[in-house]
Amino acid sequence: MPNTRYIFVTGGVASSLGKGIISASLAKLLQSRGYKVTIQKLDPYLNIDPGTLNPYEHGECYVTEDGAETDLDLGHYERFLNTPTSQANNVTTGRIYQNVINKERKGDFLGKTVQIIPHITDEIKRNIKLLGTKHKFDVVITEIGGTVGDIESLPYVEAVRQLKWELGNRAMVIHLTLVPFLNASGELKTKPTQHSVKTLLEAGVQPDVLVLRTEKELGSDIRRKVALFCNVNPRAVIQSIDVSTIYEVPVKMQEEGLDEIVLEKLDLPISKKPDLKLWKNYLDKMKNATEIINVGIVGKYVELADAYKSIIEALIHASTYNDRKAKIHLIHSEEITNENAASKLEAMDAVLVAPGFGSRGIEGKLSAVKYARENNKIFLGICLGMQCAVIEFARNVANLNKANSTEMDHSTQFPVIDLMEDQKNVSDMGGTMRLGAYACKLKDDTNAYKAYEGNETSERHRHRYEFNNDYIEQFESNGMIASGTNPDTDLVEIVEIPELDWFTGVQFHPEYSSTVLKPHPIFMAFIEAAIKQQKK
Repeated sequence: MPNTRYIFVTGGVASSLGKGIISASLAKLLQSRGYKVTIQKLDPYLNIDPGTLNPYEHGECYVTEDGAETDLDLGHYERFLNTPTSQANNVTTGRIYQNVINKERKGDFLGKTVQIIPHITDEIKRNIKLLGTKHKFDVVITEIGGTVGDIESLPYVEAVRQLKWELGNRAMVIHLTLVPFLNASGELKTKPTQHSVKTLLEAGVQPDVLVLRTEKELGSDIRRKVALFCNVNPRAVIQSIDVSTIYEVPVKMQEEGLDEIVLEKLDLPISKKPDLKLWKNYLDKMKNATEIINVGIVGKYVELADAYKSIIEALIHASTYNDRKAKIHLIHSEEITNENAASKLEAMDAVLVAPGFGSRGIEGKLSAVKYARENNKIFLGICLGMQCAVIEFARNVANLNKANSTEMDHSTQFPVIDLMEDQKNVSDMGGTMRLGAYACKLKDDTNAYKAYEGNETSERHRHRYEFNNDYIEQFESNGMIASGTNPDTDLVEIVEIPELDWFTGVQFHPEYSSTVLKPHPIFMAFIEAAIKQQKK
């Protein structure tokens, strides 16, 4: 679209200040005013995508409907905007360089020397403008990963500098920095912000708006000081104070007038006021919930909560809509055994066994499943968690002693979980799993059918191993049913034990599809079942 506006969000002083949340909050406000908005993340690392990154390094890997493995910030974008993202919404330096080198190998540059400027920056600009030209958005918000001054980020900042010149009033830059409070002197300090903006100016980019992260209220004198030293309008110095939940940030940004300042800068109409009624209703429910629901997440990456970011947020959404406050307990699977499972899980109202890869912590997950099944705990297994439910049931109910997944034991006598047929000749690890949205057909009168209120759904996947259909009759005769299957391949998508209150495993990742205004049906049913059992 020729009139698409572009907003660039950069960060300084420190990482993890919340560029993604500010971007998503601004997008929410513009969307509420009737604009068609999307957000993309430009990551400065050389990996092609986050798919091969350890969760300890980068948090969870988020998967889009079209099968892209992306940064976890895209999860925030979808949860705030309630609209799906795609491959084009996450671009890494690795992919930029890969595209440029592929063009060079094909001779597209006609023998010229390939350089950072213009070839790399041109490819960055092409990816930035792709969403606006191909998908026809009114506003594209582009979050630049890392902090200003990082060597890795320099080509992106240069591309932003060029685009600001090329696009004129159709482009602007929002710079997010930190105003720390020093207890020793009892003062808020603006010098880090000044230095951060100075670094940005040295790269030729003048920020139009400054968003200042702070734990204390910023007085008008501090705002004027920052505006004076950083060459911005005092109205464009925005406070982003710490809040109890990220979902308050859009409301705070509206109070600060961020959306109006942005629309003025981009020469867009300001007539319609943002309609945040449903959003504020959600916040009210969250704040007014007093009863606690205890949910144990059993996984092997619990030292870093971001490894399960979408799961945690989905549980918060479902609990809020059920007038409960979710109390999440991250329980390390390597610390659970058959002997101590009761002491770790007895106090939980519900148990969720998390996804993951590899054999580390697998026996602890199996012990958690065993305890949940034998004690009729409300249970949800996701991806590997579902596979653990299958393995545990095979060993302890279906008399398939030492049953396993071929991921953990290539020579297991009973491979109840096996490598998918189309994965057997795959050697590359990145972007080669079963990824993206696939259809699922649901059986009548099952947990899944009741949750989705129908016989069909579509869910996102990220896996290589599947339920081995050679064992389906043996499982169903012993009490575990396949309540959801793929209509094209007969891949088992959902398993349940009907005789228990609510025991369900899903091969897909429902957490990716849960949003603030549309909580996911599986998580809603999971929490509802826990509340029902709690009341007993």
